Amino acid sequence: MRQEEEEEIMAEKWIQGAIKHKGALHKELGVPEGKKIPAKKLAKAAKAKGKEGQRARLAETLKGMKKK
Repeated sequence: MRQEEEEEIMAEKWIQGAIKHKGALHKELGVPEGKKIPAKKLAKAAKAKGKEGQRARLAETLKGMKKK
């Protein structure tokens, strides 16, 4: 039972483990922190290869997730 509880907690908090460099996508895209990244710019970056593309795709995924 203990292991199942730990797995549930880890499944709920996967986002904290996925975001290692807060603000990196803003820097790469030249958007000041605190301002929203325009959807077109985010979509274009998501098509890129490498870290920038990974970060942009994660941002798109998180954008679609809203806590109810």
